[in-house]
This record gives sequence, C-alpha cells and structure tokens, in this order.
Amino acid sequence: MHVWKFGGTSVGKPERMQSIRKLITEDDTRKVVVLSALSGTTNALLSIGEALKVNDDIDANAKIDSLMEHYGQFVDELYKTTDGKAAGQKIIEAEFSFIRSLTGIKPFTLKQEKELVAEGELLSTQLFQAYLTEENVSSALLPALEFMRIDADNEPEIQYTEQKLADILPQHDDKQIIVTQGFICRNPRGEVDNLKRGGSDYTASLIGGAIRANEIQIWTDIDGMHNNDPRIVKNTFPVRELTFDEAAELAYFGAKILHPSTITPARMFGVPVRLKNTMEPKAPGTLISDHSAGTAQQQVFKAIAAKDGITALYIHSTRMLNAYGFLRRIFEIFEKYKTPVDMLATSEVSVSVTIDNTERIQEITDELNTFCTLEEPDYNQTIICIVGNFSADNQGVAVCVFNAMKDIPIRMISYGGTESNLSLLIHGQYKAQALNALNEGLFSA
Repeated sequence: MHVWKFGGTSVGKPERMQSIRKLITEDDTRKVVVLSALSGTTNALLSIGEALKVNDDIDANAKIDSLMEHYGQFVDELYKTTDGKAAGQKIIEAEFSFIRSLTGIKPFTLKQEKELVAEGELLSTQLFQAYLTEENVSSALLPALEFMRIDADNEPEIQYTEQKLADILPQHDDKQIIVTQGFICRNPRGEVDNLKRGGSDYTASLIGGAIRANEIQIWTDIDGMHNNDPRIVKNTFPVRELTFDEAAELAYFGAKILHPSTITPARMFGVPVRLKNTMEPKAPGTLISDHSAGTAQQQVFKAIAAKDGITALYIHSTRMLNAYGFLRRIFEIFEKYKTPVDMLATSEVSVSVTIDNTERIQEITDELNTFCTLEEPDYNQTIICIVGNFSADNQGVAVCVFNAMKDIPIRMISYGGTESNLSLLIHGQYKAQALNALNEGLFSA
C-alpha cells in the first residue's frame, strides 16, 4: 500500500484535482491519499478568524461570503453531472454553515480558531471524494479526526494512530483509494487541533509509518529536492537520491519542499519517501531512503539549504577553566523554556548557540546572567546547511567549503557532529551571496 500526499497548489484548481484523480488511478496499487486545503484557503480562514477575534462580524461575514463564492465556482467547474454538482454544493453548504456558526461565539478563542482552520482540509477531502464517486472510482473517505491525535506536548501519538488504523482500514478492504485529511488531528481533550502549518507532509509520513506502507509519495509543484534554492540560485538541479539523515538536515535547515518533521516517522519504520512533481509526473523526483545507491554514495556534496531568522547567543563562564556542569546548566534553561538550539560551538570557557524562536529569550538571558556573562545577541542571522557524504575518509571537505566562502564573514561553524552536515552561521544579508558562491564552488566542476 502507498501513501500519497498532495499539497494546496496540487489541488488548488479543479483541473489540478482532476489530474490527481488520473494519477492515483493509473495503476491498481491501493493508496491512502492525503490532501491539504485548497491553496489560499488556510490564509482566508485565518483572516476570518482575525476578524472574529476583534468582534468584527461584518468583516468576517464578508470574507466568508467571498470564500464560499470561490468554492461555488470550484464545484461548478470540478463536477460534470447534475448529481455531482449537487453533492459538491451540499458539502459547501454544510461546512460553511458551521463556519458561520462560529461568528456567534464570544469570545472567539484558540479552540474555535483551530476548528475554523480545519475546515480547509475537511472541504478539500470531501469535495475530492465526491468527485471520485462521480468518476466511479472505488474509494472511501476516512476522517483524520478518527485516528490522528497529539499528546500534551503537541507530539503525535503514533501508537494510537497504528491501533486506530489497524481497526479502521480493514473495513475498507474493498476500496482502492482511501482519502483523508492532512494537518488536522485531535488533542488530549478530544478537541480539533493540528500538526502546525505544513503538517500534511507529517500526516502522510505518520500514516505511512503506522501502516508500514511500501512507499510515501509527497507530490508538490517542483521536481524533487534541488541541490540549492532555485528562487535564489540559477542552474540548480534535482537531487535524485538522499539518505534519511541528509533529507532531515535539509528539511530542518530550510528546504521548503519538505516539512521538517516528515522524515522522522518514515525513518523510524524504514518507509521510503519519494518527492514528486504534479506538473511533471513522469519526472523521477527525489527518493529518500536508508541508503543512497550507486554513484550517489560517492558524491561528496549533495545539497545546500538556508534557514533564516536565527539569533545567536554568546555565553561565557564566570568560573573560567574547569567549569564542569556549565553546559548542563545552560541547556536546562533552554529546556525549561522549550526553546530548541540549532547550532552549538564550545570552548573551555564559552559557548555559542543559535535559536530560531526568540519568544522566551528574555527569560532565558535573565537566568543565564545569574551564573555567566552574555554578549549582545546577534539577530537576523542565517544558517547555511551543506549536506553530503562527509565521512572521516573524505579529505578536503572543509577546504572546498571555506574556499567558496572566502569573501563572506562566518560567525559560527558546526562540523563533525554527523557525517552528513556542515553548517555555517552568517549574517542574513550575505545569504544570497553565500548560496551562489557555494553552488559555484561545490557543484560547478
């Protein structure tokens, strides 16, 4: 069984949704099809929520009317038959009736906002399932709210998902296509919640791991993961094979094609992930698995990604040499305030760290100041992540990187923590220059 995920742009127009139907029925492979909301819908729903937060019901209703009109046109173009159009219109009326009911709830809380945002996925999947029915495709709709749940730390409960799917899927053994929602789930209180934005990739991986799928396919509008950011760098190319470790590093450090959490469940259960392009379905895309076969294994440099909005903290011990317990105390503070550290550089008397979430930075620095001294934080930094085969036997890796970066100031370096990642911290103003320089220096030969 395969798990195929389609993002918002892949289902954002009726003709795109029709193309997906052709893609998923080209062979007899049973598939779980995970859909995001139609492109633009999540932003529109969030905008409605902002109006409701300030009790502007007039603005909220105007935005609801506009979104409902958009869906009405979508239904009119998607379905061919009178019965199909009637089924689509019934779905719209039911879901928008619920959306309008939220305007009467005062105050409009985070609970209602999550219910509102979930409507995007509930609409897209129901409309697609009705379209499959119109096209006589053997299919069923499986609500994600019946099997996807997060715990008190907002982490998915994969054992719960395994158990639920083991109970539910056999009820649909006669169906070729199972349609479900990405992104949405329930929390420990049973309320509608979500896996954060971009979480449809995560849903697909969680399902793929839970059912031990043969393959997870993430369909987007780009031909696999590129060796660099094509929005900034010319002459990039798709990377045909990556290991789980390499893909995880690239996703976390800014490769937009893949949600950072996606790799974890797939790697846990050894399920390959393939990145495909809905605009060019015959293109090979990128295969992510537990190994890279053939010549890809010998390739030293695979790809580059960049993560913006980084803040660097420079921490010095007041006890100077032999200050054992210093690192433990530092990281206990970051743990206390639930703030992950991206990069780390240490010496005998100082520690440099980077974070991408500054929400609790004041509390963090206040506690750090009780036992160490801090320099002024550096804001607006960028982490450049270079991924490849950097085993100890590969000579000259650092030389190649630093030669390419010779004209760009580097604030921090992280190298040797894994055999697949070399990270550099630079000021954000040098990002484009660095990506182009590295592309020229590492991939132009």
